[in-house]
Amino acid sequence: MQDKQFSRDGVPFGSSHSEPSAPTVPADDDAGLLALEVQFNRLVAEMIAGQKTSKAAIRPDRPPPAQDNVGASSEPNADREDSTERMEEVLACLYPIEQAIVTTPARTITGLGVKARHAAYVVSHYWEAPIDQIDWDARAMRSLIEAVCRLADLTAPGF
Repeated sequence: MQDKQFSRDGVPFGSSHSEPSAPTVPADDDAGLLALEVQFNRLVAEMIAGQKTSKAAIRPDRPPPAQDNVGASSEPNADREDSTERMEEVLACLYPIEQAIVTTPARTITGLGVKARHAAYVVSHYWEAPIDQIDWDARAMRSLIEAVCRLADLTAPGF
């Protein structure tokens, strides 16, 4: 292995002070991923709240409320359309955040944990049954995600 030689001012020999250098990011900085996770968690919480509201509004065990006039009869459908529109807006906002989480390199175990928790969201169906009742591929992925979350001291998904 060859040692690099540096001038007195720390510039490697053969390079110039005027050469543009790439911005350096500290190797221990996952601030970008952590900020993405905050945005991601907020949008997912909003989406889950919207789904719960939609399910509560549409209960198959109850007959629809009696309607006094024709205009009022369209309210449940209008509410459902509003809810669907909002879910579509949330999903549209979520997509670029998910893309950024996937493509941003993790620099720390915490950043890796952010990526693991996102992966858990993507494959949340792996938590629908006890681990000994899912197929081998799902078990391997779920075990890996949970191990990374434990190592990163993050709450493992418990869908």
